[in-house]
Amino acid sequence: MQISARAPSMTAMTALTLATLSENRFALGLGASGPQVVEGLHGVAFAQPLTRLRETVEIVRMAFRGEKLVYQGRHFVLPRPGGEGKALRLAHPPNPGIPIYLATLGPRGLELAGELADGWLGTSFMPEHADAFLSHIARGAALRGRTLKDLDLQVGGGVEFGSDVERMVRQRKPQLAFTLGAMGSRRHNFYNAAYRRAGFEDAAAEVQALWLEGQREEAAARVPDELVMKSHLLGTEEMVRERIRLYRAVGVTTLRLAPAGTTLEKRLDVLGRAIELVREECGGKKSDSQARGPAASSRKE
Repeated sequence: MQISARAPSMTAMTALTLATLSENRFALGLGASGPQVVEGLHGVAFAQPLTRLRETVEIVRMAFRGEKLVYQGRHFVLPRPGGEGKALRLAHPPNPGIPIYLATLGPRGLELAGELADGWLGTSFMPEHADAFLSHIARGAALRGRTLKDLDLQVGGGVEFGSDVERMVRQRKPQLAFTLGAMGSRRHNFYNAAYRRAGFEDAAAEVQALWLEGQREEAAARVPDELVMKSHLLGTEEMVRERIRLYRAVGVTTLRLAPAGTTLEKRLDVLGRAIELVREECGGKKSDSQARGPAASSRKE
């Protein structure tokens, strides 16, 4: 949930309701989004997004514990002073066990995830360059006497099996060009900045410039093959298996997968095949049939 689209109390009510409906198979993900969406769509100032994110987490956790919402922050003051407001608690039964994940990308946002969250929802992540992300999360975790092992680190990408790797890479370049060029303004594109920190500074800058100039096909063509391969799990079964090993080796605990396929059945088959590889690499026993399910993720214990 984008924090600027909802008041913290509404976020808490939504989360408590969804946790009840799902019998606690629910985790709350929060993110600050970016100025184009926050100011253009929601009409809220984007200034100090991490302070707003911190205050949202603190208020939501108060609500989860069933406390009256009394809070004095930079962005949120509850109850509002000078009026008829009074300190209230939600009518929902308390549920302090709902985990909170933060979707952050910048160094300070990553530190905040390490400090406050139960887990991190990562994007633009490449296990070969994991330190560009995890070092900041670890720094934040240390502020609370924790380590990376205390958080659920969720990252991943598209997964596809086959020998025509060139086709797989080519098909994914337009989406990565969109990410580098359009997922934010020229000044604030957190996805682009993440790829720059991971070592693709020149390519990220060039693709963004071409995209913003309206040269979208040229932008896609300039996305490096290496960047595509490191952002996804593509190729033969052994190639995908090796990618899974890399994610696990750097400390990723939950692998989020977007399976390729033109139909639901094909996507489920790809997902099932990938889940079997995850189970094998994590010491699980291979089942007689491929795992199938509606969620494109697999927890690695």
